[in-house]
This record gives sequence, C-alpha cells and structure tokens, in this order.
Amino acid sequence: MPANPNFDTILSTTLYNYRDTLEDNIFKANPFAYWLQQEGRFEKEDGGAKIVVPLLAQKNSTAGSYADYDTIPSGGGTGNATTTAVDAAEYPWQQYAALIAISGIEEAKNNGVEQVIKLLEAKVKQAEMSITEGMDIMFLGNGTGNTNKEWWGLRALVETTNPTRGNFGNIDRTVTTQWQAGYKDTTAEVLGLSRMTTAYNTVSKGNDHPDLVLTTQGLYEKYEGLLQPQLRFSDSRAADGGFQNLLFKGATMFFDSNIGSETGTVAGTMWFLNSKYISLVGHRDVWFKNTPFVRQFQVDARYAQILAYGQLVASNCQRQGVITAKTA
Repeated sequence: MPANPNFDTILSTTLYNYRDTLEDNIFKANPFAYWLQQEGRFEKEDGGAKIVVPLLAQKNSTAGSYADYDTIPSGGGTGNATTTAVDAAEYPWQQYAALIAISGIEEAKNNGVEQVIKLLEAKVKQAEMSITEGMDIMFLGNGTGNTNKEWWGLRALVETTNPTRGNFGNIDRTVTTQWQAGYKDTTAEVLGLSRMTTAYNTVSKGNDHPDLVLTTQGLYEKYEGLLQPQLRFSDSRAADGGFQNLLFKGATMFFDSNIGSETGTVAGTMWFLNSKYISLVGHRDVWFKNTPFVRQFQVDARYAQILAYGQLVASNCQRQGVITAKTA
C-alpha cells in the first residue's frame, strides 16, 4: 500500500487541471501553430470517419450577366456545372501521444501532497517539451515519418505535385491542377528581394495575400540584412508572444530552428502562407486528453497518456507558395 492512499487521485486531478495550460504552452512555443491560433485557424470537430474540407479554389460557372426574362443558370443543365468534379478534400484523423511515467521508487520518495504535485509538474514539463518539439517538426514535414503515421505538414501542403505519401486530401494533384501550390521555385541562388516579391505576388489575388512567411534562421537574417534600418518593421502581436519577427509586404515573418529536421526537408526553404485556407483541426473529445494513471503488469510504475487526434488541413493550395535552394 502506498504511503499516500490518495496518490492516484492527486495525480489525476492535478494532471486534469493542468490540461489547458499544457496545450497553451505547447502552441505558444511553436511559431507556426501560434500563428494559426492567432488567426483563428484552429478548429475542433466532433468526429466522423474523415475530416471533410470544402475546396475554395473552384469557380462557380453560374455567375454571369442576364437580361429581362433570361433563364438564370442553376448548375443542373449541360454547361451549367457549379464546380469541377472535385469539390472537397478528405483528410484522415491522425493520432499523437505522450506518456507520463512515475516509478514506484519515485512514488515512495514523494508521498506528501506537495511533493506529489511537484513531481508530476516536473514530469508534465518534460512531456510538454517533447510534444512541443515533436509537433513542430511534424507540422513542417510531409507526413511520411514514422511509417506514414505523422500528421500532414507544410512539406505536403505546399507541393506542386503529389506529396510522397500519396494524394493530398485524397485529391490527385496531377489531375486537379488547381489543388497544386500556387508558386514553387527551386532555383539555387542567394536569397533576393525580387524572388520573394514574385512568390508573394504570384499567390496573391486582389486583397487576398499571404500573411505568414516562415523560413530558417539563416534566411531570416539574410532578409533582415537586405532591409534598410528604417524599414525593419515587426508585428507587435507576434512580438508580444515572444517571437522575433519582421514584416514582408504586410506578412509576418518568423524563423523556426526546427526547419531542416522535418521529414522530406529541402535546404533553403521559405514558405509564403495564407492562413485563410489552412487550419489545424483537433478532435473535440480527444485533444490533449489525459488518461488516468494506471499500473502495468510486471512494471513497478504508473503511467498516464496525453492523447491528441487531429490533422493539418487546407482548403486552397493555390494561395500558398514556397521557394527552396536559397542561400544567405
């Protein structure tokens, strides 16, 4: 019998109460996820076999002028189709987990309420750091890591053709070309403002522009060096979040030290992203949900799980762009 008979209750209650703080800390430390949350692109859904996202890159062919008693196209007749054959993307739910373990000897050494809470806080902090790093790298990748169990990331989202793991959103990009990224440049060269401007302008339409430029520390510093001192503006919201940032044509620019560690990495990358068409979807019932601490057979330890089901999804890839092979 443990020295503290309320050990399980203290552990489970403390972990449950820390749940929101855990999630908040994880996403405040990740520049890409922080940006998604700031722009209101984090969503929770109740479930379903897949995450279904309507595409916003289609044109409605019923729109047009008419006069007097003309028949207004309804989409039901020949030549009046409202969309092309594909009108929604379907994304699989993916899973992510971290384990918190407390050994029997740790339990014996920490049998007072305050000691138990301090022990658990240290364990949660360790899990928090691991989740932060792991999710950040995963959100940058192409989804093929861990034998295709990783969630989709920017390497998959901003692809000209099909990502390595297969059709993105269950859509064949070689057939549905409007599902390809709007701009991708792979020319090996020193980063210059003209190439950045072309990428930004190409994926813009009217007043619809990229609002995030995400890149490596080296390219971020190169861009900073290209600016005149009086033009080095930054986003105050991002600065308040603790992130160094600059502005490029109104878009916030971050650097992420994990770029280069993701699955499918390409050297010299700079992404031009429009948050209007990118969302992080979490399962309403299983989003940083913690399970009770339990003992496992033949192991002198208690274990609890932190579970998250979700996916990174897109509704319009044409408004996203990337340049690669750039050097400082």
